[in-house]
Amino acid sequence: MSILKIARLAGVSTATVSKILNGKDQAISEATRQRVLEIVEREKYVPNAIAKSLKIKHTKTIGLIIPDVMNLFFSELAKGVEDSADKVGYSLILCNTDNNPDKEKKYLQVLQAKMVDGIIITAVENKNDTNLMNCIAPVVLLDRDIQTEKPVGRIKIDNEKCIYDAVNHLYKKGCRNIGFISSKTVNTLSHERLKGYKKALGENNIPYNEDNVYLGEYSIDTGYMGALKILEKGKIDGICCGNDLIAIGVMRALKGKNISIPEDIKVIGLDDIFISCYMDPPLTTIKQPIYDMGHEAVNLLIDMIEKRETKLLRVLNHSLVERMST
Repeated sequence: MSILKIARLAGVSTATVSKILNGKDQAISEATRQRVLEIVEREKYVPNAIAKSLKIKHTKTIGLIIPDVMNLFFSELAKGVEDSADKVGYSLILCNTDNNPDKEKKYLQVLQAKMVDGIIITAVENKNDTNLMNCIAPVVLLDRDIQTEKPVGRIKIDNEKCIYDAVNHLYKKGCRNIGFISSKTVNTLSHERLKGYKKALGENNIPYNEDNVYLGEYSIDTGYMGALKILEKGKIDGICCGNDLIAIGVMRALKGKNISIPEDIKVIGLDDIFISCYMDPPLTTIKQPIYDMGHEAVNLLIDMIEKRETKLLRVLNHSLVERMST
């Protein structure tokens, strides 16, 4: 079925059919409009989106590249992106890199081949730069900041301040020997979080001790192994975690050692993924506005696609969510 056949069945021109299908039918009579739409429905006509996109140079699709679809943080982030894209008439292509730089590079090529209008990307974990110069479509970096020569949009939080506030919360709760478990400082985000930890210690006159720090990945396993390693080296009374998944691993390790939370060791995370409040005890954490970050990324990307004047850097606010683990 084609527009030409619909036009013949309705006894109108192809231009009239096209105007009706694209909502530009203000000057067309209601009788003609209804006749055309009835034929479209009866013949089950589906517009050729690819052909249309070649003509108008827009596909109304955006790509989202995330490093770990199993991580609840990125699941909520993706939902924020998808919901917001849908509201403004865009479809979403989701790509999961498994924290693999080669897959990230491949998906950037695939999305461009599919002529997406723009790309939102959260870079792989152990990486601080990526080549986006060959990427024609507008790009928004979400959560993880990376170095690139291409002008890009950026949606982030103040990661240094997040951990700084988390450590200060532990200090206010009486902790004086505070451990830190996070990801290796290869990327900007992880570097900023370690910086926030060191800054809070210094301002509270607590000496920095390498034995109290364990850096791996943003994973439950890192939290579990990190807690065991730090416990082997000395006595601590608080652990600040680079994200909530790490905190989950920490709590599991502490329980395995029959260490009471928060009486013996207090634990704080970062993110506020939805299961944090269901932990035993419920996890105190620094809340990132995860869903809103996805929403803001879409808003910024649409501004870039439509070439509106806009601020390319948007920093969202974080907040403390105090529960029973501290």
